Amino acid sequence: MPDALTLVVILLATAVFAVVLFRRLHLPPILAYLGAGVLAGPGGLGWVDDTSGMQYLAEFGIVFLLFSLGLEFSIPRLLALRRVVFGAGPLQVLLTGLPVLLIMWLLDFPLAIALIAGGAFALSSTAIVIRDLIARGAVNTGYGRASTGILLFQDLAAVIMLVLLPVLAHPEIGDPFITAGTTLGKALLLFFGIYVIGKWVLPRALEETGRARSDEVFVMTALLLALLAAWVTHALGLSMALGAFLAGMMLGESHFRHQIEADIRPFRDLLLGLFFMGVGMLVSPQLFAKHWYWILLGAAALMVFKSVLIAALLTLLGERKETALRSGIMLAQGGEFGFVLVTLAVSHGLMNSEQAGILISIAVLTMAATPALLEHSRTLTRHLLRRWEQEPDTPAVDENTSGHVLLCGYGRVGQNLMRYLNRFHHQAVAIDTDLVRIQEASQAGERIIFGDATRKEILERAGIHRASLLVVTFDDARQAERILHTAHQLCPDLRILVRTRDDTHLDELLQAGAAEVVPEVLEASLMLVAHALMMLDTPFGKVLAMLRQSRRERYKLLHGYYHGESLPTSDSAGNPYRLLHAVTLDEQAACIGKTLGDLDLPARKVEVQTLRRQEQTIHHPAADQTLMAGDILILYGPLEAVEAIEEKLLGG
Repeated sequence: MPDALTLVVILLATAVFAVVLFRRLHLPPILAYLGAGVLAGPGGLGWVDDTSGMQYLAEFGIVFLLFSLGLEFSIPRLLALRRVVFGAGPLQVLLTGLPVLLIMWLLDFPLAIALIAGGAFALSSTAIVIRDLIARGAVNTGYGRASTGILLFQDLAAVIMLVLLPVLAHPEIGDPFITAGTTLGKALLLFFGIYVIGKWVLPRALEETGRARSDEVFVMTALLLALLAAWVTHALGLSMALGAFLAGMMLGESHFRHQIEADIRPFRDLLLGLFFMGVGMLVSPQLFAKHWYWILLGAAALMVFKSVLIAALLTLLGERKETALRSGIMLAQGGEFGFVLVTLAVSHGLMNSEQAGILISIAVLTMAATPALLEHSRTLTRHLLRRWEQEPDTPAVDENTSGHVLLCGYGRVGQNLMRYLNRFHHQAVAIDTDLVRIQEASQAGERIIFGDATRKEILERAGIHRASLLVVTFDDARQAERILHTAHQLCPDLRILVRTRDDTHLDELLQAGAAEVVPEVLEASLMLVAHALMMLDTPFGKVLAMLRQSRRERYKLLHGYYHGESLPTSDSAGNPYRLLHAVTLDEQAACIGKTLGDLDLPARKVEVQTLRRQEQTIHHPAADQTLMAGDILILYGPLEAVEAIEEKLLGG
């Protein structure tokens, strides 16, 4: 094994290379860390042959992760989750562990190994799930709260399992029930102590630290708080992560919360990377090649069973079906505390390294599949609900409804539009595919239909032939074009208003048949201009005239902008962005003496917005304008076309 400094350099270099490579391949960094761990571990190139020190260091990543999670929570929120934490949590652990125990016992495994496997597979990965929830800002969503509640109980259960495992290995130590009761008593005592300190002591200590006006002192204080709470729980024989979570939760209601979270994030992310590398080091490629069929079967069976079980339990507790199913998908994997449990079992002689390797390989495989499931959990959930459920009971618009406004999409913009239409006594009907949104809006008495607004039968069901206006309220130009095409096939004279983000697709949408296109970025710019002019005492009539003229000219003055260094060449759909670009004509430029009409700019979808000649500025110069040395042309168009015109202007 190399010396400590060489080992750190090797591990960091491997991690950096793996993360960059996986980013290029559009794969999550967790998989990169796992792969780097497999490569560096005993089963790979053997750079690290003893993983115990690595695992101890990496455990601090879990400490800081749980501390960050605690900052997102408060005591009232935790009490609100008590039904999930102490309802679905115990049932999930029990009903996952028992079938695993039974299957392994039927396969002639010793009872001790079956118990350990059942407990390990009942746990999910707090590190992966919570990190994803925090990154998405989804901790306080329905599925975020449900997932977190179950994970919290799993962490408590893991503490009890770790305490009872030595008793299982050495029954002479004492009664397991007394040991479990002692552990729970310690946890309650710890909770009360941290609550008192966090409520009355820590905020005052942080205020004193803040008065020092030193970033270094505040960062050290944040680290000290997380590590001190972890040290206290560790000294009491409990999980370090549990203490960090409780300390974070106590500080979650203070105004220092955001600063503390920002300070510890670099340490958290670095240590979590080391944690996942440590997990990868536990995997043996040779063992996987030998038992790959059992490992694949076990991983698939575990993920399907846990998903269905958690979804069923949350549904029985009254959670929405989408929340329950999405939580089940998120918690389907094995967990990091399962690795600790298996490793401890090996150290106590309860199982051999090959048996432990198979269990760890199954858990790692489920964790490797989890990032993709988390990324697509929303789409997968909706697909499953549409497949297994009846469509929501949203009756078609009756024949007496006419002259209504048809809203395609019922997100924030669609809902705001609906409210104002109702205030002005206009009937409106919305179309959306979000099942939860539909259920809530329907209960509130709003008229909303489940379906895809690009389909003819859905538009007909919403009464498009009797509608007076159709509004596309979501920002998706390609979807909007499909709706325009379908709507004009059904009702050619219907006026259609389309929302889009900017002017990138403005011309295409107008050509596709939109009566008006509202680019929200340009409208926001107009409103900012109008407010600025009003605050400069410009007469209201002139401001209103400016707004009307800008809209009549299709925001001509606002088209394009200078992107700077971070220039995106295309949008998410692959369509080229339009931009402004300045070209200075020197004496050697090939276009000197030619007119703008000679350049055939319209055919290349490029226009000259402005021509600057010494102190003179000409907006939208005519085609017969002759170009001279020293002229500065402001070109507007797609990136490649603008570059081609610039080359033609300068080089011929």
